[in-house]
Amino acid sequence: MARLRGLDPLRATALLFIAAGLILIISFFYATSESVAAQHRLDQDWKAQVHVPQVDPTMPPADLQHPINGVDFAISIPKLHYFAAVKEGISSTALYDGPGHYPQTPWPGDPGTVGVAAHNVYWINFPKLAPGDEVDLQTRYGNYRYHVTGSRIVNPDDRTVLIPNDAGFHLTLTTCWPLWAGAFATQRYVIFTEQFWPQTQKPGNV
Repeated sequence: MARLRGLDPLRATALLFIAAGLILIISFFYATSESVAAQHRLDQDWKAQVHVPQVDPTMPPADLQHPINGVDFAISIPKLHYFAAVKEGISSTALYDGPGHYPQTPWPGDPGTVGVAAHNVYWINFPKLAPGDEVDLQTRYGNYRYHVTGSRIVNPDDRTVLIPNDAGFHLTLTTCWPLWAGAFATQRYVIFTEQFWPQTQKPGNV
């Protein structure tokens, strides 16, 4: 105790900040490991319980377009060896351990833009995606395949990047930017895609 009382005040303050920083780092990695484990369980449940039909899902059945145990569908990106079950909603609770479906956007197979969001720590390598890369959405009624068409960094209040009733069949992915900034990110990273399977009715595609 005598040694502690003899510490220089500046040094004591520095040691307190270091200790607090270590506690925050340990807490972050613990919470992250817990959320990754929870997402892994969801992914395994999807793969074990859901048989994705391999037929052409031209007419999505409305009775299957609802969450079951909180999960809407799954996302798969072959280039990144990425797979995740996608939950309903984009609240902090829904996105705690993985991606979520914007509830105001369509389901895969319906006209418009499907919206999926995730925390940046889970999509840290998504900037590797380039135009032409494939993104798949697995549903209980079929598989929908999209090609990346581009990406953009925007401000959080930019509503033009996700228009649910946009003409065509699209998928938009959003996360916080910079990806390494975690909760301190101030912008959004947006990836745009267009459905190429099943083929949709549009000019030049009959």
